[in-house]
Amino acid sequence: MKQSIKERVRQTAAYISESGATVRQAAKVMGVSKSTVFTDVTVRLAVLDKALYKQVKVILDKNREERHIRGGEKTRQKYRNMR
Repeated sequence: MKQSIKERVRQTAAYISESGATVRQAAKVMGVSKSTVFTDVTVRLAVLDKALYKQVKVILDKNREERHIRGGEKTRQKYRNMR
C-alpha cells in the first residue's frame, strides 16, 4: 500500500473518531468519494491499525443504526420547507 494511501486512511479514521462523522461527512471533508472512505475505514484500516479500526467501527455502527432517523427528519424538513 502506498504511503499516501496510508496517510489518507489514518487521517480519515482520525477525523471520524474525533468528530463522530458519518461516511458522507468524512468524504466531503477529505475530498474523496463515499466508497473510498468506506473502503479505507473498513478494509485498509483493519490492516493498518486494529485499535483505531475498533474505535471507528463503533462510530460507524452507531451511525448506521441512526441512519433511518436522520433520513426521516430530513424528509420531514424538506416537506415542511416546501409549504
